[in-house]
Amino acid sequence: MSFMNSQIPTIAPKPQPLPDLPPVMALPFEALPPRIRDFVADTAERMQCPPDFVAISAICSLSAVIGNKVRVRPKANDDWEIVPNLWGAIIGRPSAMKSPSMKAALSPLHALENSYREDFEGERENYQAELELADIASKSAKDAAKKAHKAGNADLALQTLRDGMQQPEQPTRKRLVVNDTTMEKLADLMNENPAGLLLERDELSGWLARMSRDDAKAERAFYLECFDGNGSFTVDRIGRGTIDVHSTTLAIIGGIQPSKIAPLIRGAITGSEDDGLIQRFQLTVWPDVDAAWEYRDRQRSQVAHENYRALFMELADLERYSEPMTFSDDARESFIQWYTETQIEARSGDLHPAIESHLVKLPKAAAAIALIFELCGNRGATIGTEATAMALDFMDYLRSHSDRFYSIATQGGVEGAKLILRRRDQIPGLFKPRDIQRKGWAGLTTKEDVAAALEVLEDHYHIVKSWPEPDTNRFIYQFNGGT
Repeated sequence: MSFMNSQIPTIAPKPQPLPDLPPVMALPFEALPPRIRDFVADTAERMQCPPDFVAISAICSLSAVIGNKVRVRPKANDDWEIVPNLWGAIIGRPSAMKSPSMKAALSPLHALENSYREDFEGERENYQAELELADIASKSAKDAAKKAHKAGNADLALQTLRDGMQQPEQPTRKRLVVNDTTMEKLADLMNENPAGLLLERDELSGWLARMSRDDAKAERAFYLECFDGNGSFTVDRIGRGTIDVHSTTLAIIGGIQPSKIAPLIRGAITGSEDDGLIQRFQLTVWPDVDAAWEYRDRQRSQVAHENYRALFMELADLERYSEPMTFSDDARESFIQWYTETQIEARSGDLHPAIESHLVKLPKAAAAIALIFELCGNRGATIGTEATAMALDFMDYLRSHSDRFYSIATQGGVEGAKLILRRRDQIPGLFKPRDIQRKGWAGLTTKEDVAAALEVLEDHYHIVKSWPEPDTNRFIYQFNGGT
């Protein structure tokens, strides 16, 4: 195809900077219990990663260890109960150290898993021996039953067979973490681990993409039920029969890149996926990453890491509370004030419905974090003012990050525009929108995504629009200043 070079603009305004993301609060270290705070500070400083990634991973992990063993009743008289299982996501570019941050924060959880696996291996060996013994007993019982039946004592024969058919109880491996599992297997694991589990995904985008598929609607509904942590679910499958899950308690933590989460946010904003799945990720952070870096090599703080590890061990051994925890009178007053302000804002009519949906789910996160922080400290009979104040300060921090989170959609194609500029060398000097779409870059896979990104680039003079293709209304673009 030939191009009419005489129609290519020769003068264009100087490119302008693209809009920045909304500002976010830095992690408020003072709003973390000391046993979390010291570990987060030490780990983030050594690894030179955002402390936010470590803190969010730690809190979601602790919520999984507690599971539904302890619940919180925020109101004095109402029977509204909250299970403190939390869903979190850490957003950052590939170089932001998301995976190492998660790995460090989850290390005590994986240590517990390893100990459970070793215990299971020992129990399984004993079980195999008990099976052999049960087989011997069964054969002896059959012989004895034959004799009793031959002697005309049918009742004795029947009882002898029943006694001889008793089988040892098959051991189950205790679990805390799952990574990649089918819905049916997860249902089995939940029944074997009724206190709750943590879904850990190094790349959360794969899981979220699956939840968006048409053939995953039942699976998506199952996970939506798992957010409350106190429901039940029935899975019916040909070949596997019926699985009744009596306790759907699941925490989630994972990392994701901004470009990969953008289409999902836009789906929640535009209503194509407005069932509240994205809004359930209440502990989502997208911190600024310090560009400065220096070589560091020091030993970790043994005190900070041992205190952090011990916290997981203590909460893993926690017995199930017979009654839910409640706020102390003073703490409840603080919670009520924050709760009221949040709900009034959510119902003001000034926000997009997707953001409203996010706000109305915040009370669960606030009450859950207050409960977790209390259990990280004194473990009093009630949730006190100190733990509550820290939790509410932490909610202010999370709210600033949710504003950035949803700006992916409200700012249109800014992230897509930035991605195009970063990969400009992979684009022809003269290009069409479909040239971008064919790349398959995350966040730029649909005509609408590409059009929004190109509009941003054109508005800020990074690209100029050339002539329409012959006999069409489709335009050709080139970067400002030519190739």
